[in-house]
Amino acid sequence: MASSFSNIGAICKLPSAPCISSSSSSSKALFPTTLLSYNHSQSLALGSRRLCIRGSYAGAVRENPNSDAIDVVADVKTERIVVIGGSGFVGSAICKAAVSRGIEVISLSRSGRPSYSDSWVDQVTWMTGDVFYAIWDEILVGVTAVVSTLGGFGSDEQMQRIDGESNVVAVNAAKDYRIPKFILISVHDYNLPSFLLQSGYFKGKRKAESEVLSKFPSSGVVLRPAFIYGKRKFNGVEIPLDLIGEPVEKLLRATESFIKPLNSLPASDLVLAPPVSVDDVAYAVINAIKDDDCFGIFTIEQIKEAAAGVKV
Repeated sequence: MASSFSNIGAICKLPSAPCISSSSSSSKALFPTTLLSYNHSQSLALGSRRLCIRGSYAGAVRENPNSDAIDVVADVKTERIVVIGGSGFVGSAICKAAVSRGIEVISLSRSGRPSYSDSWVDQVTWMTGDVFYAIWDEILVGVTAVVSTLGGFGSDEQMQRIDGESNVVAVNAAKDYRIPKFILISVHDYNLPSFLLQSGYFKGKRKAESEVLSKFPSSGVVLRPAFIYGKRKFNGVEIPLDLIGEPVEKLLRATESFIKPLNSLPASDLVLAPPVSVDDVAYAVINAIKDDDCFGIFTIEQIKEAAAGVKV
């Protein structure tokens, strides 16, 4: 099943954002009819987005269509996401990036709220729970996207459960609650021989990918980064993975034209696949959340391209 999706590429198109015009002296009136006293609070559904507009117009008379336009101040909250594993290394970076973009964030993880006290932490709703026993009524109502960072190592059986079955449960819950989009953080295949891809880790990841792409064929997103680096916090101690990952990434990109012929060698990507910044993974997720036309499998290069489009 997993192999049937191995050649699905990422598709991403910049959508035109909803726009509320502001006033200008040469504009025609937005409301050319007579308005004497009008208080308006309305919620409009735009596909998977929710656009909330609150405006107040008092004593405005628009008999003349050439008169100045009415200013409309919009309070827009377009996305509400659930990050499964949001207190982990990758999950917390996604939560932080989403908060910085004005996205409402709910985190579901077994450890709940992280112990550190960065300012963005207070802007996330932290829920403690296990995906296998989650009460989805309390988590998924009103959500526009689910992001899963679930994964781990152990015995073959444990890895198939953590990397595969747990994500399958989350995908099906999102499907049952008609969530518009599901985003999975998976893993690069490192150009490994097929027999090595039969380990519980890769089998679990590919099983999860297949579930995402079959249940969300036109909106499911799978990110396949290689080694992810950044400042990782573990038991109150900060581990600077960027001291290794960032120089290696720069070196591999600087020598890309020379090492490219080696990419076809089996397992070559264990050494030659560029590491990916955790911030790039997070911003690629934000890109997928914001862009309704974004779906498919994202390679290392496509992750960086998607992230660059959000950072500017």
